[in-house]
Amino acid sequence: MGERYVMSVDQGTNSTRCILFDHRGRLVSVAQREHRQHFPRPGWVEHDAVEIWQNLRRVVPEALSAAGIDQARVAAIGLANQRETTVLWDRRTGAPLGRAIVWQDTRTAPLVEDLLRDPGETFFLERCALPPSTYFSALRIRWLFDHVKGVEQRARDGEVLFGTMESWLLWNLTGGADGGLHLTDVTNAGRTMLMNIRTLAWDDELLDFFGVPRAMLPEIRPCAERYGETRALLPGIPLTAALGDQQAALFGQTCFSPGEAKCTYGTGGFLLLNTGDEVVRSRHGLLTTVAYKIGDQPPAYALEGSIAVTGALVQWFRDRLGLIGSAPEIETLARTVEDNGGCYIVPAFSGLFAPHWRSDARGVIVGLTSYITKGHLARAVLEATGWQTREVVDAMNADFPVPLPQLRVDGGMTSDNLLMQFVADVLGVPVVRPMVAETVSLGAAYAAGLAAGYWPGLEVLRRNWHRAAQWLPGMDPGRREAEYDNWKRAVERSLGWAGPPRTR
Repeated sequence: MGERYVMSVDQGTNSTRCILFDHRGRLVSVAQREHRQHFPRPGWVEHDAVEIWQNLRRVVPEALSAAGIDQARVAAIGLANQRETTVLWDRRTGAPLGRAIVWQDTRTAPLVEDLLRDPGETFFLERCALPPSTYFSALRIRWLFDHVKGVEQRARDGEVLFGTMESWLLWNLTGGADGGLHLTDVTNAGRTMLMNIRTLAWDDELLDFFGVPRAMLPEIRPCAERYGETRALLPGIPLTAALGDQQAALFGQTCFSPGEAKCTYGTGGFLLLNTGDEVVRSRHGLLTTVAYKIGDQPPAYALEGSIAVTGALVQWFRDRLGLIGSAPEIETLARTVEDNGGCYIVPAFSGLFAPHWRSDARGVIVGLTSYITKGHLARAVLEATGWQTREVVDAMNADFPVPLPQLRVDGGMTSDNLLMQFVADVLGVPVVRPMVAETVSLGAAYAAGLAAGYWPGLEVLRRNWHRAAQWLPGMDPGRREAEYDNWKRAVERSLGWAGPPRTR
């Protein structure tokens, strides 16, 4: 029959991709389609769940065709997905109840303020390990109940189903309204504010607090386990994995041991550190999250630091200021100068995420003199990503007893050698990039292949990991700390710009 492959579906914020991988973890073929972003009001971001399902129906046969194989040679399918995005749909017809509310959406901000006052952050941290934030799904469900007539009662009557994108796709792939499986995995369930971080089950107190009926919730399963077989699209193929995209990237980077970490650099930056079987409660502004759970093995946990703006700052520099024509040009421009000339840019376009969590912050450029050129600004743009990474790594080192030995990186910005060298310099540890850049898709494939017996264990996956590039720290420690001190002073100046003045 020929070699068999694992199919990975990465349902991301901007597009849906289907990739086939072989036994050595090499990419065999890829197909991708973007979907529309809907912005009905300021701060609102929505996706059409039906459009995303239709895109999946297109990219799967395209990926098979590009590889020149038929479905009989697909051993298993794994899903990775944009986390926290919330879909409600009719159990009987399969039709969504309006558009999906995306993780970036901030319409629940007033509810967050209410929850921080009463019952307060500790109530949630003790149960789901997440603070109240516009990020998470439970607040979106509550918002829909409060603003869409009849939805709450229909949910109580068992007529409405909730899921994040992997649940929506799994349900459709396994039959939809005709007996589709309503499942989620621990990494996605753990981002709803409804799952207990220790029991990995829906938490009665949280369900009662948000008024979310159990009848609408999917069954929580491990990340890697045989869920069932596809009935739509490619009938009869085992569906054996689901993970949130950042956990999938950690898995694809084979960060299986406590103390190993990866950072994905895209529009924002997401740094995850494996903490093993220990639920580490962050005291320094990080999120505690489930990293993965393989079958009936104990779960692995992680600390996560989310940086709101990394690649988005380069896009702003290109599209809003017009100082470069394409993103790669920023490295060339930044190399026209020796250093930043004393200039620092804090890209708090919509507040600061980890480790500050300050929604009142706004972007600032400090240290401007008549000496500063666009080359210095370009360097300051790149350095902002380095310093923000340093802040998150410092928080991780403060929360977890094993200091970071190296940082594995992936994502579009890792092609910028100047930036990656700067990240290594400011962290003081090696930065390494793997051969396979599609680590989210690879992680979903690895989990699916493990559950299907395509790969025998984690050690084989580790051997598949090959280094494509490495950057070693070379900055003088004294200079590093002096510049980091300047960065922290710049961050101070970004605070308090939005909303009423804060009293200190």
